[in-house]
Amino acid sequence: MKTNKLPLVALLLLLALICGLALGARHFVEQKQVASLKNQRIVVTTTALAEIFDKLEIPLVGVPKTTNKLPARYQKVTTVGGAMSPSVEKIASLKPTEVYAVSTLKDQYDQAFKKQKFNLTYLDLDSVSQLKNSLTTLGDKYHRQKQAQAAVAEINRAISRAKKKAHGKKHPKVLILMGLPGAGYMILTNKSYLGNLVQLAGGKNLYQSRSQIYLDPSNEQLANQNPDVILRLAHALPNITVPQFEAEFKQNPVWQHMDAVKNKRVYDLEQPTFNASANLEVPQALAKLGQYFYPGN
Repeated sequence: MKTNKLPLVALLLLLALICGLALGARHFVEQKQVASLKNQRIVVTTTALAEIFDKLEIPLVGVPKTTNKLPARYQKVTTVGGAMSPSVEKIASLKPTEVYAVSTLKDQYDQAFKKQKFNLTYLDLDSVSQLKNSLTTLGDKYHRQKQAQAAVAEINRAISRAKKKAHGKKHPKVLILMGLPGAGYMILTNKSYLGNLVQLAGGKNLYQSRSQIYLDPSNEQLANQNPDVILRLAHALPNITVPQFEAEFKQNPVWQHMDAVKNKRVYDLEQPTFNASANLEVPQALAKLGQYFYPGN
């Protein structure tokens, strides 16, 4: 019996044509996305933001001036001043399509930037969850979904490891301090990024708040606290801030009764692993806190 192969051949040709059209359409979309991104002139004002955009493989035209090491792709990019006081004029000269800053600096930036016409977007980076949301949002906006999903997955794996390490163990009481050059220190609550890291790593922050990130220290209140662990973040200029902490702990008797001091469980947190706002060092930070909270495990 003679078999008619023509319908099968036609079907195969049709499938090949459909696949070819699909690949062509995908290539066209990808090329359009690349061209669209090239038209973007993006400026970021903190190192943490530069690292996020680097992870998403997004080009920048302006980055902060910092003593921290910037990603290699931005080594020759124009600097726009420090994170606390960027040059508005320098940023404006770059003709940015978008400027990104962290929400904790909003009050400071709004005053300086109010006369400028460029788009200024604040990203919330006060928690790991907000960091993941920012990665996803930026990935969608700039067609970097694959990179964003990979970054979020890496963070989720680190959280799972931290929870596994803390499971079934007594959670240590933790006091978090942030040093300010020439201005003493502040206490960080559960609403801060470091407070969130402490919670994820299995620690119990002694200072809880519904809305406040920072609290002014009080000797009367501290005298009633007995943390198992004290974490000290030198937010800026550690060569000044760390000696300030050392002097405070030697001269102020309020610290001497605390178990954390007696047991030598006072730890200075170093950048970039630890920061006042969330960055991509979450896996390293959680691993380090796990060592502090559960030594020997």
